[in-house]
Formats: sequence, structure tokens, C-alpha cells
Amino acid sequence: QVQLVESGGGLVQAGGSLRLSCAASGRTFRTSAMGWFRQAPGKERDIVAAISWSGSSIYYADSVKGRFTISRDNAKNTMYLQMNSLKPEDTAVYYCAARSARYYHTQQNEYNYWGQGTQVTVSS
Repeated sequence: QVQLVESGGGLVQAGGSLRLSCAASGRTFRTSAMGWFRQAPGKERDIVAAISWSGSSIYYADSVKGRFTISRDNAKNTMYLQMNSLKPEDTAVYYCAARSARYYHTQQNEYNYWGQGTQVTVSS
């Protein structure tokens, strides 16, 4: 069983930065692929970024490439999402998710554990 807790969301002006964290409990974090997803009002939940168990393989959605950076610290059981050059269209609830496999997937139904979400609001 893995429990995930996101933090770091908030209100920021366009062009600003935020760093999200996802703290995981349980011994399986170190062998689990992880992902960040987001859901804007009235829209489906979409993948933002994902990372393999070792951090050697990373995926970014086209909409965030060059602006967001996903990383993980297995010693701290924590995953991060550094978000720079934020845009109003990045406004959403951001969720972290863990997959019971070493390599990531881009489909949300491939992830087994989810956090409660953290709100990110970018004002224009």
C-alpha cells in the first residue's frame, strides 16, 4: 500500500514558479514509477509528467515541455514537479500518482495509488 500527499500548490502570477512535492509512504516507492496529472475545471484529468523508478526515463506532455521538470529523491520517498513560466492555462488541481511497476505509463488507469490533489491557480 502506498499513501501519497501533495503539497506546494497555491496562487501565482503568470510567469511565476511553483514547486510541487509528493511525499510517499511505504517501502515500494523506490521501485514505483510515478506521475503528475492535472485536472482543470470541466476537463478530463491529463498527464503532465512521469518518471521511472530510477529517474532515468522521463515523459512530459507537450504543453509543459521546457517549463516543467519532474524529479524524485528515493532516499526521501519524495517526487517533485518544478513549474516555471506558469501560464493561466496551467490552472488545475494537480495529482501525484504511483504505479505498481518500474516504468511509467501515460494512461491514468495504469496508476494504482493517488494523492488528494493540490490546487494551482495562475492569474493573468
